[in-house]
Amino acid sequence: MTLAEDISLLIRVPLFSDLSSDHLRLLAFSAIRLELPEGRVLFRKDAAAMSGFVVMHGEVEFVDMDKPEPLTLGRYGPGSLLGETALFVETRRPATARAATDCDLVEIDRNLMRRMLNEYPDVAARLHTKLVDKLAGSVAEVGRVKSRLDAIIYPPARAN
Repeated sequence: MTLAEDISLLIRVPLFSDLSSDHLRLLAFSAIRLELPEGRVLFRKDAAAMSGFVVMHGEVEFVDMDKPEPLTLGRYGPGSLLGETALFVETRRPATARAATDCDLVEIDRNLMRRMLNEYPDVAARLHTKLVDKLAGSVAEVGRVKSRLDAIIYPPARAN
């Protein structure tokens, strides 16, 4: 892929969608390009996570390898950002990720992200707002799931 193609795909990543073309160019230029053949493991569950990966082409699947038969937890195609949290804080991988098809990815290192946040406070502010909004959405979704589970566990009393 060319730098221009990388930039046009990075802007589709929700976290990066408000970044300027200069900031996207810096990300694309500084990221590490990876080719992953079908079946190859990208990272393993519980491994230290120090970077995020953007799927540029192909699909990556998260799998639970602790089962007798690997269980697919999700599939992620072009424009997906895997390991978003690792761009900002030390964390561990939640599942094993492997190429469901031949894949092209870019790896964005936490140090690159920190450099961008330090050198460009406007980028830091925009990303902060996006992450806060995403967290609020996640908390609201957990509340909705809790309500549904409560309705199953504690069904309303029926009138006789």
